[in-house]
Amino acid sequence: MRRALTITLCGFGLALAPSTGAAADGGPVPPVQGGAGVSAPGSEFNFIALGAGRNKTVIERVRRRSGVVERSRVIDGNLGVPGVTYGGAATGLSADGRTLVLAEFPRIYPQKETKLVVLDAVRMRRRARVNLPGMYVVDAISPDGRWLYFTHYKKPNSLDYEVLAYDLQQRQLIAKPIVDPREPDEKMQGQPVDRLMSADGRWAYTLYGRGPQPPFIHALDTQGRTAYCVDLPLGTSLDQVFEMKLRFGPGGTLQVTHNGDTLANVNTRTFAVSKPAAQKPAPAPKPAAHSAGGGNEFPWALMAIPAAAALAGVAVLARRRRRFRSAPA
Repeated sequence: MRRALTITLCGFGLALAPSTGAAADGGPVPPVQGGAGVSAPGSEFNFIALGAGRNKTVIERVRRRSGVVERSRVIDGNLGVPGVTYGGAATGLSADGRTLVLAEFPRIYPQKETKLVVLDAVRMRRRARVNLPGMYVVDAISPDGRWLYFTHYKKPNSLDYEVLAYDLQQRQLIAKPIVDPREPDEKMQGQPVDRLMSADGRWAYTLYGRGPQPPFIHALDTQGRTAYCVDLPLGTSLDQVFEMKLRFGPGGTLQVTHNGDTLANVNTRTFAVSKPAAQKPAPAPKPAAHSAGGGNEFPWALMAIPAAAALAGVAVLARRRRRFRSAPA
């Protein structure tokens, strides 16, 4: 069911259907090495993964303001922070700053096994290894670091998938997919464009494009283990969607922007979508102040001065001529 300005509760995918063209071949977002790495809302650190020779990875904890590497550790495996959008956004660090999850780069595609390393982000020590048969992509982590979220691809193509939660405390994959029971068959496929986390790290908002269809926002409650998909009534091309960004607006609204302009507002409590209010045109500049007679009146009084002088000159000349004529010969 698709209606403008409505919410659709759904499952969650990463790639477009093949009929949408070459963009559909993007597939799952791979792990990330280098760049800005991953951080959490309000955190003073970035965690960056760097290759360190054959099958070795260096994890650096970097202070954001100074860029100083405060601590680092070498870990076995070719690892990176989990990527979540094609624009370079990443995940894997819990909001409390205590848990960091790294994903191993797949050696073959489709991969037969997914390997993860869980670190104590404070002490930079390995806490656990997670090995799952099949292809899983890390999508988010809960604020306390207990729940990890995957997109599980059940077949080599990108259309047969499910969202699963993993209990890091119990080391157990929850078999029941995360879908809304009111629309369990609703599926939306798309390419992840931008990601925004709530200030407490609980909500992961991801903007998706899906070819000729309108884009949508996937809102994942990483604490409550629920997901919501919000259709956006925007008639935009896929190229335009890849230039869109998410940001928080007044009153906790979620805004969809393009080149700085707001295209839609999303209420983060009800997930209702609204168009932004029309911008009022700037007022015309006021004319310069003039006399009480009005700005368009010509200053005739100023012209009276030279006119009076000219008339006085004519009168003097006339008197001189009369005197000249009346004088005796």
